[in-house]
Amino acid sequence: MVEDVRSADDSPQSVVDVDRWERLAAASLRTEQATGELTLTFIDRDEIAALNAEHMGKTGPTDVLSFPLDDEPMPDSDIPVLLGDIVISPAVAAGQCAEHAGTFDDEIALLVVHGVLHIIGHDHADPEERMVMQERELALLSQHHWEGPAPVGFRQDHRDDLGGTAE
Repeated sequence: MVEDVRSADDSPQSVVDVDRWERLAAASLRTEQATGELTLTFIDRDEIAALNAEHMGKTGPTDVLSFPLDDEPMPDSDIPVLLGDIVISPAVAAGQCAEHAGTFDDEIALLVVHGVLHIIGHDHADPEERMVMQERELALLSQHHWEGPAPVGFRQDHRDDLGGTAE
């Protein structure tokens, strides 16, 4: 379940259908059999650059950051576990989509799924982890975004600095 979706990025090229991306995140969590809640926030280039510097020690904006909370469910509680926060910059996505996923729509979908996978424990620090994560991304996008195989122009090779998980 996605607890909250906000868009703080009001630039014209960065308009996103937050309800659509909330549904993709929730469907991805269900498919991965992850229970709990997360927040999905769309912010501008400057805000994500500040978060990237603060939490990842990197200069400049990135496209997606994930902040897993790793909370454990409380025994005999109806209170859902808060899985973490995903922050996406549509402006950064718009600038890289032609060389990456192919379209703005596919780029945002990839970043949502990428963030969800980080929240539930996947990473891409080494080649084996990267392969597993990319397989899960493609499977989730094929099932919940395209409802079929990836379009011809879709690429998911991640730059070394693509997003990340804040520790």
